[in-house]
Amino acid sequence: MKHLKLLLLLTVAVTASLSAQRRYFDEVFSNVSVSPDIAYAINATVLYLAAPPNGYGQAIPETLRFDLYSPEGDVETARPLVIILHTGNFLPPQVNGGCTGTRKDADDVAIATRLAKMGYVAAVADYRLGWNPIASTQTERVYTLINAAYRGVQDSRACIRYFKKDAANGNSYKIDPSKITLWGIGTGGYISTASATLDTITDTYIPKFVTPLGPMVLEFLSGNINGTSYGVNPGVPGLPYPAGDTLCYPNHVGYSSDFALAVNLGGALGDTSWVEAGETPIISFHNPTDPYAPCGNGIVLVPPPVNLPVVEVSGSCSFQQIINDYGNQNVMVNANLTDALSTKARSLNGNIEGFYPFLGNDSSPWAFSSSANPYNLSTSPNCETLAATHTAYMDTIMRYFAPRACAVLGLTSDCQLVNTKELSTGEVGMTAVPNPTAGDFTLRTADRFEMQNIEIVDLAGRRCATYLHVNANQFEVKRNNLAAGVYFARVTFKEGVVTQKIILN
Repeated sequence: MKHLKLLLLLTVAVTASLSAQRRYFDEVFSNVSVSPDIAYAINATVLYLAAPPNGYGQAIPETLRFDLYSPEGDVETARPLVIILHTGNFLPPQVNGGCTGTRKDADDVAIATRLAKMGYVAAVADYRLGWNPIASTQTERVYTLINAAYRGVQDSRACIRYFKKDAANGNSYKIDPSKITLWGIGTGGYISTASATLDTITDTYIPKFVTPLGPMVLEFLSGNINGTSYGVNPGVPGLPYPAGDTLCYPNHVGYSSDFALAVNLGGALGDTSWVEAGETPIISFHNPTDPYAPCGNGIVLVPPPVNLPVVEVSGSCSFQQIINDYGNQNVMVNANLTDALSTKARSLNGNIEGFYPFLGNDSSPWAFSSSANPYNLSTSPNCETLAATHTAYMDTIMRYFAPRACAVLGLTSDCQLVNTKELSTGEVGMTAVPNPTAGDFTLRTADRFEMQNIEIVDLAGRRCATYLHVNANQFEVKRNNLAAGVYFARVTFKEGVVTQKIILN
């Protein structure tokens, strides 16, 4: 069980704007339609490569699928699409520990549902799994991992091409194919960042991915980086696949694999040498002290209880500075986002754009499961279920993502969060009386500053009460059942936003 120590959650960083709701910023739709198990490609998996009777001895074709989430009652016919890739260490739940590893993961479902309510179409997609994290040599661990990541890139691009092909032939999903985001969670973050930066297979021809026998990733064997060519072992000795084994099947050839925006929640980039100017912008969320997917430059470790070293990678703390320096984030920089969340992120990340660091001891604080044993394993993994803290982190992720996606995808003419100019309590004459208090309290402002909306949040970022359309200079807030502790009243005005600290005894 993870121990959540939410050192980051200043309340101003997680609350939603309380003024009029806007599509792509707020959850403007109440209901979401889910279409499960839609096939988007067929490709060769090595997950079952072990020899019979426990395996097939060669790669076998696997149907790759996605679950589609879309807002009910939506009349828009050219909607931005987000393709979500799950975590799981490139292994299924039966192998990786049991809490994650499929497109049915609870946090995937939650993110897709939120995005659909905001007006996006979201597809939570499979990708091929399989590598050997407990191989006896580090070389074999690196070999199997880089090839797993390579297959993940091929699959993500096949999924993109599937939607572009559909858009060009009737557009049954009603998307705008120029506004596609690839969103990776955990292991999926390795795929989304690699998909944004790997232009050619030769990008992997660097010392850590090369052996004395040559590159670890071979195009004739694994297909090209987009997965639009066959990959077959012609009989080269020493390869872990039999002669004639097909490792890549082309899907949707002739359509573009390009996408507009990448998002990573954790994960890392295989190497910063992959980054070049003019590549896809990336929005990152990462714990700077993540022990498994390093935020800076560090060694990927096989998770406990094994803890074997694999290969050095570069996480968000490292590659975000580089892509900022290259100008790849300029469309976000030029949006000049001044809301409290953006200001807080820049204060934590060294004044760069597109990176929100989550401080604390939890490597994936947004992650939760639908139950303590979501995949009904005999090992009873005791997975962490939904708590208010997870909701708070999800709030932060969505509020940081929304204006940046707006800017990159060109969703509206104004990508600022509404009423986000930070005002001081002195500017508006804000007082809370009594404060501290054992009961109710009253918020007051100067005559010319009329309160529009009020939100009460706790230190975990949980919204405890909301009061809309106040339109007054004085308002009594009822304590109701709020426990003793520190809270914040987040008050919006026409002129901006004020945060007033409240202490309940």
